[in-house]
Amino acid sequence: MNPDEASPLERALLAAFGAGLVFGAGLALSAMTHPEKVLGFLDLSGHWDPSLLLVLGGATGIAGIAFPLILRRKTPLLMADFDLPSATRIDRRLIFGALLFGLGWGISGYCPGPAVALLAALPGSGREALLFLPALLIGSWIGRWSTRASKARSAVQRIDANLLDRGDL
Repeated sequence: MNPDEASPLERALLAAFGAGLVFGAGLALSAMTHPEKVLGFLDLSGHWDPSLLLVLGGATGIAGIAFPLILRRKTPLLMADFDLPSATRIDRRLIFGALLFGLGWGISGYCPGPAVALLAALPGSGREALLFLPALLIGSWIGRWSTRASKARSAVQRIDANLLDRGDL
């Protein structure tokens, strides 16, 4: 396929495939698909393995240079607009989610990216990922459900407060 003749969707899919390939290769090269490597990094009181600091440092360095350069553009290369987060507050929900993510990562040695990449190792060592990924999906569903339920309760409380203020209740 000639990139000049590709549709915007095809170019975006090709870029996503390339980014996923680079990400997966990085995970494999750094051994982050092996939970014992990650747990060794997190185990500060035992046989600590600081080698993942190189991965963290490399990723942070590249992002620190690339993001400001990319954000100087009026639009991204393959989309109409940048899709940047608008939230700037650190709230209970963010802290709880980060704690839960870190706890799961510390217990299992997996985070979502490496677990998905480990599926390529099936039927061998990828079996553990088959246990982790359903738990991840169930946890994500519970999180979304609880967010929707919380928003619905807030909406009902606002309606009740408005009705009370007007004297309709």
